[in-house]
This record gives sequence, structure tokens and C-alpha cells, in this order.
Amino acid sequence: MKRIGMGIVGAGFIGPQHINAVRRLGYVDIVAVADANEAVAREKADQLHVPKAYGNYEAMLEDPDVQVVHNATPNFLHYPVNAAAIARGKHIVSDKPLALTADEARKLRDAAAKAGVINAVTFSYRGNPLVQQARHMIAQGRIGTPHFVYGHYIQDWLLYDTDYSWRLEVDKGGESSALGDIGSHWCDLVQHVTGMRITHVLGDISTVIPQRKKPRGRREAFAAASANDEYDLVDIKVEDLASVLVRFDTGAKGVFTAGQVCAGHKNDLMFEVCGSQASLRWHQEQQNELWIGHRDKASEILPKDPGLLDPEVRHYAHLPGGHQEAWADAFTNIMSDIYSFIRDGKKPTDPHPPAFATFEDGYRANAIVDAILKSARAGGVWTKVEY
Repeated sequence: MKRIGMGIVGAGFIGPQHINAVRRLGYVDIVAVADANEAVAREKADQLHVPKAYGNYEAMLEDPDVQVVHNATPNFLHYPVNAAAIARGKHIVSDKPLALTADEARKLRDAAAKAGVINAVTFSYRGNPLVQQARHMIAQGRIGTPHFVYGHYIQDWLLYDTDYSWRLEVDKGGESSALGDIGSHWCDLVQHVTGMRITHVLGDISTVIPQRKKPRGRREAFAAASANDEYDLVDIKVEDLASVLVRFDTGAKGVFTAGQVCAGHKNDLMFEVCGSQASLRWHQEQQNELWIGHRDKASEILPKDPGLLDPEVRHYAHLPGGHQEAWADAFTNIMSDIYSFIRDGKKPTDPHPPAFATFEDGYRANAIVDAILKSARAGGVWTKVEY
């Protein structure tokens, strides 16, 4: 089997998850890690058992053993790293958001298309077996015509004023926090599952904690504050809570909330699609169950069981019924779709496997977030998403 060389830029919170997922495929060699400087890169490479370490991503892009670049850097580096990889003719797998703005994302989409490189964005929840089951059921018309979609993605890791992250800084995380970080996941997921496109939005955004205590020292991603921390009080310019009405291209309506200040909610992603014959609900924190709602008979719970899933999506489940699969397994599924596409010599214009999100999908997510911010700043008015 043809082996593929992979290099990753950034090995913080999400970087090791990329490496673990790709290693599970069996035919990808993890060649190199690039980070802020050579010492950090070497430390990360040793921890992750990767042979090469580069003190900057430009040097790694010169390595002929690296055919695929993974971009796991903070948001503000997504555009320059992605653009540089494309310019070198490398296939590119980028964390979301694809870029800080829809304009930047559009430029990356167009550059990747012109260069003919495979491009992907890690909208990881697509890889869950029951997400793919829901998508297949809707495509087959088994819930009738979808007319309403609702849900949320809420967390509590920014509940206190001592909670802090670079994601709250406009120059590093972009002009949105809750929407850009997690709301974009919800928007991609419901569009993927329903096959519908969000065309208009009405946003109401809040900064629940307008001032936060920024630690002067280094703090790991999502770590709680320490009693010994020294800090500076800073003003926060991005939202930590948002509620959004949406309209789809089919005429269907929807609503969702994205929030990072909701106590007790760790990674609470949920969507429900209500159709003319039935409804489907998937909840990430109980991700091995799919609720199917009926009017004239008892509603059902479909468990994650390869024998019960449709044949077209069965390969996304790797364990027998009763054996739980989770976030890391879904992440591996999207990597499998991406790398099998590369391994088989497919072109970017060829049909993609279902869980494979492209730069086009990343651009659409950026455009939706931009439109929600525009709507909210105008006082909460219906705003067209400019694709």
C-alpha cells in the first residue's frame, strides 16, 4: 500500500489528536512537527514520537517527505500556514475556522482549487456513525420534508472571569469567540446532515463577562486558573454567548445557541431536525444514540450498532453494538475519509466521502459567522449570508 508522509504545524491541545487519528490509519508516516521555535518543536516531537522537528513551518514545507500538512495552529495562523502549504503544492488539512474572515477563507478556497491540492477542514462531528445515519435517513426522505432545525452548542469553560484563552483576543482568535469556535461546528453539522444551506441569519450576541483576568504566565488550553496566578484585567471584545435564528434555502427555519458560559455543560452539542413525517435528534454527549420521533407510534432510540445502521454508513462504526465509540473515533473517521481520498489519487473535483469537509465548507462556515456578527451589530436584523 502506498504510504503517505504527514507533517503538522502546531502541537498544542488539538495537534496530538491529529497525530493519534492519523496513526490509526496504518499507512501514514508522521514525519515532522513544526512549532514556535526549534526547542518547543523538538520537545513536542519527542513527546509524540515524531522523528523530525522544525522551528518554523516554512522549513517543514521544504521537506520532500511531507506530502500532507496539518494546520493545528491558533486561528490567526490558519490563513498564512494554509496559504504557504498550498503555494508549495502540499495537500492541506486545516483546523476550523478556515481563516479569520470569510474573505480570507474564500482566497484559500480559490488558491487550493487553482493549485489542485486536496484540501480539508476538521469539522470532526461529521465522523460520528449516527450523524451519518441521520444524514442518510434524511436524504432518503425517511423523515419527510425538514421544516425546522434547532439545537445548541454550549460549554462552561469560560464561566469565570479568571478563565482566559487566546481565543478571546481579536488579533489571535478573530472577531468571534463562541460563534467562531463552536457555533461554526453546529452550522456545518446541520447543513451536512440536512443537505440544506443557511441563507439568512438574525443574531443576538452577548459578552456576559466584559472584563477578564488575563494570566501573565503561560496557561494550558482550557486549564482553570491557579491561586498563584498573576494577571492583568483586560476588556473583552468578543461574544461568549449568542442566539441565532436561521433560514434555509428550502424555506425551512431554525434556531440555535452557542455559549461558553453555561455551567455544567462541558461539550454539549445537540441538533434536532423536524420533518413532515418524523424527527431526528443527536446529542454529542450521548453520541451513541439517535432519537427518532414519531406522532402516531412510540418514538425510538437507535443505538450505535453496525448491524442496525444502513449499509452505506455502517463502515463508520468500528465496534459491535454495546461497545461505545466516542470523539476520537469520529475524528479518525474524518481522517480516514481524507486520507483514503489522497491515497486513491483522487482529484479535488472528484466526489468526496460524506465526512470529508472541504475548504468550500470552511468558507461557508466563515461566511455564516460573519453574517451573524453583522446582523447583531445592526441591532438584530435579518441578514443574508454572502457566499
